[in-house]
Amino acid sequence: MKKIILLLSLVLCAFSQELLVNEKISNFSLANQFDEKKTIDEKVQTIIVSFEKGTGKEVNEFLEEKNPDFLENHNAVFIANISGMPMFITKMFALPKMKNYKHEILLIYDEKDDRFKAKEGMSTLYELEDGVIKSIKFISKDDLEKIFL
Repeated sequence: MKKIILLLSLVLCAFSQELLVNEKISNFSLANQFDEKKTIDEKVQTIIVSFEKGTGKEVNEFLEEKNPDFLENHNAVFIANISGMPMFITKMFALPKMKNYKHEILLIYDEKDDRFKAKEGMSTLYELEDGVIKSIKFISKDDLEKIFL
């Protein structure tokens, strides 16, 4: 039994290891707001991660002004870490609201998923090339337009 617990702990740690500059990301999957599993692979060039309601709102407002295929056309994904939100609130309020957006939002439900860096009041931008992280930046709503020039 101890071996099984140790093995499971090692597997969980391997999947939640913090992503670093010059590191090649392993393909990973997250569910979107419609509970459809999506895979992040070497084709993705931009990852925007939000950890707070306010920063998530800013990214959603930016994306709502764009074409529904904007993220896909820019090889980008938007990830919202909602792990701190009570499940009742998530199911009753957050997910129904997210389903009204025309863009896709990938969701982190697991509070142990610590692969993405966070900074209070900011979203995190990962810029990738062929699956390798080239930069990690903390951005505000004013930076969003510049990212996709």
